[in-house]
Amino acid sequence: MSTQWLLVLADLLLILHTMLVAFVILGLVAIFAGHFREWQWVRNFWFRLSHLIVIAIVVLQSWLGVLCPLTAWEMALREKAGDAGYEGSFIQHWLQSILYYSAPDWVFILAYSVFGTLVLVSWFIVRPGPH
Repeated sequence: MSTQWLLVLADLLLILHTMLVAFVILGLVAIFAGHFREWQWVRNFWFRLSHLIVIAIVVLQSWLGVLCPLTAWEMALREKAGDAGYEGSFIQHWLQSILYYSAPDWVFILAYSVFGTLVLVSWFIVRPGPH
């Protein structure tokens, strides 16, 4: 596979990763906003279950010290393409600055755990239903 295609695939993984982060964060915002605005779609069982599963995976990975597979695959593609960093493309530069930042591991573990707890609490405040 050509270097260009490897970098395109790495960028696509970065976009997917960003979309999952947005799904988790905006999903929780939508759940609570939907509760007050009486949006029935925020009670959709499959939406809520997928939301809970995604953040549960993130929390579990942080507790176990496991690197996210999306990050690992993206970095492996970039390495195979000979790309050492995020200076390459416009997309990867800006999405990288949103997703990856430096802080001690305990900060991320705490943040993910608190956010995961909020998602779990949302199940009791805004109960999912068969809608």
